[in-house]
Amino acid sequence: MGTIKRIGVLTSGGDAPGMNAAVRAVVRTAISRGMECIGIRRGWQGLITSDFVRLSSESVGHTLSRGGTILFTARSEDFLTERGREKAVATCKMLGLDGIVAIGGDGTFRGALELSRLGVPVVGVPATIDNDIGCTNYTIGFDTACNTAIDCIDKLRDTMQSHERCSVVEVMGRNAGFLALYVGISVGATAVLVPEHQLDIQKDVVERIRESRLAGNTHFMIVVAEGAGSAVEISKQIHEALGMDPRVTVLGHIQRGGAPNARDRETATRMGYYAVNAFAEGRGNCIIATQEGGIVEIPIEEALVMKKHLQMDRYRIMEAMQVGGDRK
Repeated sequence: MGTIKRIGVLTSGGDAPGMNAAVRAVVRTAISRGMECIGIRRGWQGLITSDFVRLSSESVGHTLSRGGTILFTARSEDFLTERGREKAVATCKMLGLDGIVAIGGDGTFRGALELSRLGVPVVGVPATIDNDIGCTNYTIGFDTACNTAIDCIDKLRDTMQSHERCSVVEVMGRNAGFLALYVGISVGATAVLVPEHQLDIQKDVVERIRESRLAGNTHFMIVVAEGAGSAVEISKQIHEALGMDPRVTVLGHIQRGGAPNARDRETATRMGYYAVNAFAEGRGNCIIATQEGGIVEIPIEEALVMKKHLQMDRYRIMEAMQVGGDRK
């Protein structure tokens, strides 16, 4: 890599609290290193359609506490095609971009790998509320999303307790149960269902509710990752087995919104800083990751084959907390 004079920054895929903090860090670090920074709007699609904005230190002011992403985000079918990627490369050449900082999840990084193979250096910053990127211990947005879900479930518990009911709450996590398990432990759920654990409705849900009732509880909280099953279907099975009338709540995209908390603001700022430094020091085509409390760079191809497994010790901890029925 030669001297880096101008870089682009984009956010892609599902938005996550802290993305703006990462963009801010990229812009201000770039300026401090004598680089220009161009914001690519609407992810990889914006690189194809030449949808961009020049970013300054002032333009990213007052964004540290904002949720969502000021650069907008989108999923691009066009970028999956060879012609679409050729257009993206042409935009990079037209704008004089020496590299791209791509903020997002697995799909974002697969796009980054394809672009890097066409000669455009890319550095990835992991941001997804699912925390399911294999190469990094932590992804921007996870902690804020957990706290949002916990706050909602705590409020639901109040009314479930008042009416002596069962609540089935579906949280995000299509392929990974990190969010559901973390939240389930934190709210003292009666049961937590995750994609990584084969569901046995009788053992994992019905018997847990029954044991909790025998221990004196009159309200029950079931937390379900969306990839583990439909909250509506699980509710029906609870009704058939126990004669209860559970209430279903799907938290949905509320988990993506809101001001990022301290952990996500600080982590996003560090990751954005290190992403620009990688370019400034002549390195590219890597993912900025957290491992053992520090920041590391991992080559994109290596990062994309790394797997992260759900910490089943946490699942066992959750099970142990149910001994005798949970009264939170």
